[in-house]
Amino acid sequence: MTRRFLADTTPLKHPHFRRLWWANIVTVIGAQLTVVAVPAQIYQLTGSSAYVGLTGVFGLVPLVIFGLWGGALADAIDRRILLIITTCGLIGTSAMFYVQSAMGLGNVWIILALFALQQAFFAINQPTRTAILPKLMPNKDLPAAASLNMTVMQAGAIAGPLVGGAMIPLLGYSLLYLIDTIFLFATLWAVVRLPSLHPGGADRKPQRAGLRSVIEGFVFLRGQPVLMASFLVDLIAMVFGMPRALFPQMAHESFGGPEGGGFAFALLFSAIALGALAGGIFSGWVSRIHRQGLAVIICVIIWGVAIIGVGICVAFANNTALPMLPITVGLLMIGGAADMASSAFRQSILLSAASDEMRGRLQGVFIVVVAGGPRIADVLHGAVAASVGTAVATAGGGVLVVVGTVIAALAIPSFVRYRITR
Repeated sequence: MTRRFLADTTPLKHPHFRRLWWANIVTVIGAQLTVVAVPAQIYQLTGSSAYVGLTGVFGLVPLVIFGLWGGALADAIDRRILLIITTCGLIGTSAMFYVQSAMGLGNVWIILALFALQQAFFAINQPTRTAILPKLMPNKDLPAAASLNMTVMQAGAIAGPLVGGAMIPLLGYSLLYLIDTIFLFATLWAVVRLPSLHPGGADRKPQRAGLRSVIEGFVFLRGQPVLMASFLVDLIAMVFGMPRALFPQMAHESFGGPEGGGFAFALLFSAIALGALAGGIFSGWVSRIHRQGLAVIICVIIWGVAIIGVGICVAFANNTALPMLPITVGLLMIGGAADMASSAFRQSILLSAASDEMRGRLQGVFIVVVAGGPRIADVLHGAVAASVGTAVATAGGGVLVVVGTVIAALAIPSFVRYRITR
């Protein structure tokens, strides 16, 4: 009986996916060390959540440009070659993060510029990685593969912040950036082992990855209201309901942590991922859900309610004897579990709806939405919190998530009715 609820590991029977999955465990941990080090270093240099929020601007612009172009590239050239090139680019940018820290430059603009470059490589790499999945396994295994990938991402998002956030005051930033650089070689090994992965097959007529190709992807998407709705609700959830840019300030002002890193900061940064990991481990039910559109709506509303609770906890953290930090972490975990399920459903909907020739471009749009939403949230939450404080910014965002999701569900009933056939 318990096996029905545990993660479906069927996709690991496919050797190429299995190698990528195992390598990703190592790589994601290293990547999350950088994810936690960048905002902590910026906050320590400036003491301002507004500056931390600038990572949203510097991350979003290359993410949009190279996410869309990267999707077109993934539909035009051998995806294996593209993965090798972009993985090498990620290794190089991580090494540059290490160099700036080891040299003690202490320049926030250099850090932001490196972050922008890193996001450009990430924006091409991620849609390509996902677009190859239907080439590695049958469609029936895609929901389980999405859940397994999400589980790995979230496991790394726990280990990275917990280790990195707690060790920053002891070891500094340089070592974290260096570990990320070294760990990325695991993914490079896995993608080198992949076979040739020409989109649509090796005999397909070569395509140009230009503006016309990107536009073709949007034209296709315009005729897919279910896909449009899946992107919309994720944007609502992430733009209004992702307060991660406020975590350094919350940890310092509301939970008594130091300005640079610390245990409270590590807990806040890893809590969403911890919840998502728990949701991934017990994701066996995901493959049995047929009404995936309704499931996404429910998951996003749960996320919004959890974020409202986080804002309330932060508001009363300094005025009550209740243990608000554990309650806040628990609410973030609930939100993380809901977000994991929502992501698995949306990824499955997208991969099933697109042909192989179009899959890269749609994954490019997907990565712009999934990763771009939190970047916008960084800017929005940082700016709002500077005026009204972290508690109001967080709780207010959660309210907007719930209201916006209900409006979207009423406006696009075809998404709520969407049912996957097996």
